[in-house]
Amino acid sequence: MNLLTAPPGRAVRPVALLLALTLTSTALAACSGGGDDTASDGGYATAGTFTLALATDPGNLDPHASATSSVIGMSRLAYDTIVAVDPESTEVVPSLATEWSVDGSTATFTLRDDVTCADGSGFTAETAAANIEHVADPANESPYLGAFLPAGVTASADGDTLTLELAGPAPFLLEGLAGLAMVCDSGLADRDTLAAGTAGTGPFVLDEAAPDDHYTYSVRDDYAWGPDGAATTEPGTPATVNVRIIANETTSANLLLSGEVNAVQVIGPDTERIEAAGLYSTESAGLLGEQWYNHAEGHVTADPAVRAALAQALDLAELRQVLTSGKGSPPTTLATVSPAACTGDSITGALPEHDPVAAAATLDDAGWTLGDDGVRAKDGKPLTIAFLHDTALGAGGASAAELATAAWTDLGVDVEATGKNTTELSEILFGTGAWDVAWEPINVSNPDQLVGFLSGPAVADGGNNFAAIDNADYTAAVGEATTMQGAEGCDTWLTGETALVEATDVTPFANSLVKIYGNGAEFLSTGSIVPTSIRVLS
Repeated sequence: MNLLTAPPGRAVRPVALLLALTLTSTALAACSGGGDDTASDGGYATAGTFTLALATDPGNLDPHASATSSVIGMSRLAYDTIVAVDPESTEVVPSLATEWSVDGSTATFTLRDDVTCADGSGFTAETAAANIEHVADPANESPYLGAFLPAGVTASADGDTLTLELAGPAPFLLEGLAGLAMVCDSGLADRDTLAAGTAGTGPFVLDEAAPDDHYTYSVRDDYAWGPDGAATTEPGTPATVNVRIIANETTSANLLLSGEVNAVQVIGPDTERIEAAGLYSTESAGLLGEQWYNHAEGHVTADPAVRAALAQALDLAELRQVLTSGKGSPPTTLATVSPAACTGDSITGALPEHDPVAAAATLDDAGWTLGDDGVRAKDGKPLTIAFLHDTALGAGGASAAELATAAWTDLGVDVEATGKNTTELSEILFGTGAWDVAWEPINVSNPDQLVGFLSGPAVADGGNNFAAIDNADYTAAVGEATTMQGAEGCDTWLTGETALVEATDVTPFANSLVKIYGNGAEFLSTGSIVPTSIRVLS
């Protein structure tokens, strides 16, 4: 089996946290509906199989080495977190820890004493501390450092108590820990086994990994320590979860309608016939259209005038319409996943107006002159951009990318447009750096989770700042906001986001209510399915 691997000496560090950062909830209380398997109990199948279709193969399954939506979603099947966030109440609820306190720079957690790993070993506070120390070590290059776990944190254990010492303010510490998977001792001792296997305390365990085809999990019958007490003894809990990798959204939609697939996220035009069939669905808000520019030296997009012109040339409202099949809305913040920590509008007034004439003038003034071949150049260097877009955005994403390419071509830009799946695109963003413009949405709940992607060390220097953004106003706002606790700093966080958009450091252009549809099963979702909520119907 060939697994996607990182460039030599680097961990796979994907960026697409697509609607999958807060996969925690209580168990689904009641479901009803149509068929799947053998015997039943009150409308639910006994020993049923739940089949989920994903558009992108996850690659390396190590839950600390990759942050794509597929890895995060699949990790929730096999791993738990220290605490969880209930998506309805937005309250932090127990998971591996039963109680906790945060006092200044010290946070303590009391861990349950009845948790076992899939191999039968116990999960202890010492194991939890080892997880924190691994992610916190910059040498391990985990994308979760700075996004889910504050930089500089140290961990220790004493009996059933886990203690974290913080290096600085962490306004959303608990919310971040709610997204950080905990690996059992066997996986910590040999991380190579995590690439195509699992070593967790979660409700399911991986039995078979066939990359680019399927991943099969079996239920743990003794699991009873999920978020807020969720257990696998609930009627309708599947005995088997089968994750199928199906790149084509129309194919997935067909399999869903035929009942061969129980759940799939659909964002393109196929939603119309699925809606017409009256199938079950869950929905969550998320940022779907987000345009990034490579600020690194040697790229034409390091020129602020080029970035501004590329944004001015686009009809963002039209792109949104095409990308979301007319069902999207203008984005208002950069951290949108429910339960979002900060609400407001940091984006609308900061976006450039669609004005191709002004875009051309911007380039003219910056010395990018139009040649006889229709391509602009400056100092003998042609205005050529490598434009990458995620194929997980579906048919709408491909069509919107064609519109953007046409607009930039009319402006005098030589566009090399390429569709990549999330894993491939992530390896470029965090590996080769061979890109100028990219469409890849980052979706988080808390604005502090974006800081490492929007500022600080670039990828070349070991950081997560894949676009090499350096915005002094944003950095200053972050410095101020992190001294405030939770929502107290929201206005300042939003001020920082506005500075990024105004400088055309990033251009968000489409929000969407992303739906996961179900046939023969029901479930809860905060962008990705909550494993303990799955109920197979009979």
